[in-house]
Amino acid sequence: MNGRPTQRNAFQRLEKLGEGTYATVFKGRNRQTGELVALKEIHLDSEEGTPSTAIREISLMKELKHENILSLYDIIHIENKLMLVFEFMDRDLKKYMEMRGNHLDYATIKDFMHQLLRGVAFCHHNSVLHRDLKPQNLLINVGGQLKLADFGLARAFGIPVNAFSHEVVTLWYRAPDVLLGSHMYNTSIDIWSAGCIMAEMYMGRPLFAGSTNEDQLQKIFRIMGTPSERSWPGISQFPEYKPNFPVYATQELSLILPLADHVGLDLLNRMLQLRPEMRISAADALRHPWFNDLPQLRYQMQCQPHYQQNYQQNYQQNYQQNYQQNYQQNYQQNHQQNHQPNHQQNHQQNHQQNYQQNYQQNHQQNYQQNYQQHYQQH
Repeated sequence: MNGRPTQRNAFQRLEKLGEGTYATVFKGRNRQTGELVALKEIHLDSEEGTPSTAIREISLMKELKHENILSLYDIIHIENKLMLVFEFMDRDLKKYMEMRGNHLDYATIKDFMHQLLRGVAFCHHNSVLHRDLKPQNLLINVGGQLKLADFGLARAFGIPVNAFSHEVVTLWYRAPDVLLGSHMYNTSIDIWSAGCIMAEMYMGRPLFAGSTNEDQLQKIFRIMGTPSERSWPGISQFPEYKPNFPVYATQELSLILPLADHVGLDLLNRMLQLRPEMRISAADALRHPWFNDLPQLRYQMQCQPHYQQNYQQNYQQNYQQNYQQNYQQNYQQNHQQNHQPNHQQNHQQNHQQNYQQNYQQNHQQNYQQNYQQHYQQH
């Protein structure tokens, strides 16, 4: 940022962007340079002083300098307020998904996940846990750059591992070990949150949307399976563990996320491991084969702005076409098996397999067709 005046009138306050427990965020403009910024105004209590969350955010963000982490430009103390001056980002991931009807294309999901994991890996390399990863805390600018924001719950960690509070991370993105009351967690809690965000980008809605701590655990177990002492040694020692948890079998993520390819599902499975020590690290996730074609996808997105529009049109067209074909085919096939007890199960299973097979085949054809066409143009 060129020109960083610290006087109280250096920035023009524009519209309000949001309000939190201890601060209000405004869109602002640097009067000297005209640059847009985000102004986070923290109200100081005369007795309690600066909130601990603000102190934590300031101290960590002054040290974390990375292209996928929101930049803190300045800190201005004005009477009973503390104003943090951040770079301006256009919207958060939640609003970005809503703008696109909660349907992100394959290339965008992969690009955003790579940027998210780069930011997380940098935090972890510098011994920082974010502890509150969710779509609302991932900011995106007009150039498609994603940055981690809101480090109010972040904590530095060291060796030996500190005992932290388990009241961290918004419920839907909270790791099962934290939900079970663990105070001895590490970087793996951010990886779980990242996996939940990846699934949400595919689904257009949260993967685990519980209403209470216990309900959240059950939502997780319904899909990932109910753990036991055999599958998770020591689980019965957690404060919130209940021996009468309903027993659920593990579901195939491919049935829940039919639009995800098998390589992407492998990465997601590695992030959504119930046992924290089994989760992949951010650094290893960045080396996962799922990201091998990312340079090609990014080139395609950059050199041809109409790619996403063409992709969306082809996606909708093929989705409807394949859905109708598969439905008719499976209906007739399963109708003949009406007298078999597993009729409905077979129908759904065959429909899902055929749908996923045809979707991936057509997705690949459209991808190659669009890529070759745009490559020749450039």
